[in-house]
Amino acid sequence: MSEPAAVSTPRGSALLGLLAGEDRLKAFAALVLGARSTDEVVARTGLPARSALNALTRLEAGGLVARSGDTWMAQRAPLQDAVAAAAGEAPDSAPADAPPQEAAVFRAFVRDGRISALPASRAKRLILLDYVARTFEPGVRYPERDVDATLRTFHDDHASLRRYLVDEGLLSRERGEYWRTGGTVLGPP
Repeated sequence: MSEPAAVSTPRGSALLGLLAGEDRLKAFAALVLGARSTDEVVARTGLPARSALNALTRLEAGGLVARSGDTWMAQRAPLQDAVAAAAGEAPDSAPADAPPQEAAVFRAFVRDGRISALPASRAKRLILLDYVARTFEPGVRYPERDVDATLRTFHDDHASLRRYLVDEGLLSRERGEYWRTGGTVLGPP
């Protein structure tokens, strides 16, 4: 039996290698589950502070973690791209359950997992904004720097993307905090 394609792709192998280390896997899991600071990662994983910081720094160098000031955030897009590549799909393809019209919008405006240009058409732009909004958990308040760090993974002009999300009612803001107030909510897999 042959190896899975994700292991044979250079990017997939690098990501698996990053997550193969126990400390790095624990640190990444802590971030996915809501830790935001090195101290929170230490508390949730039981790792010594130095080990946690080393793990986070290695994950950051590999693109699985982003840092904004003292805040760490897991970056899921590289994993999603590696899975798509392993499945033989282009990483800029639409979500598997997207209707044909939405899939066409993704093909036209998403390259390598990033929005290449924001559509002038409001209807097309809303499709992409809804997709971006799904990265924010309903009921969680995010500081602006965390929102910006997440939006930068989707588009270079993160400020415009943030403004569109707020203007369209997908995110709300108050005193430097943002929270999700609209968009599609996906149920459990």
